[in-house]
Amino acid sequence: MGLILYQRDDCHLCDLALEVLAQARAPAFDSVFIDDDDALEMRYGTRVPVLRDSASGAELEWPFDADGVRRWLR
Repeated sequence: MGLILYQRDDCHLCDLALEVLAQARAPAFDSVFIDDDDALEMRYGTRVPVLRDSASGAELEWPFDADGVRRWLR
């Protein structure tokens, strides 16, 4: 499963999402910062942090908790 966490620089919610993903023991994921990318800004601008499964295209939007992440990953 290729996971991507879309986030911004200096984003308090993104920092919280990283903590939740650690609590959930989520598998390794790539962090993609949307700052300075017009296409990603349009898609995720007000929605970050967003966890995306690149294989299925499924997305988990903030707010999420560790239990929610574990359920989503199943």
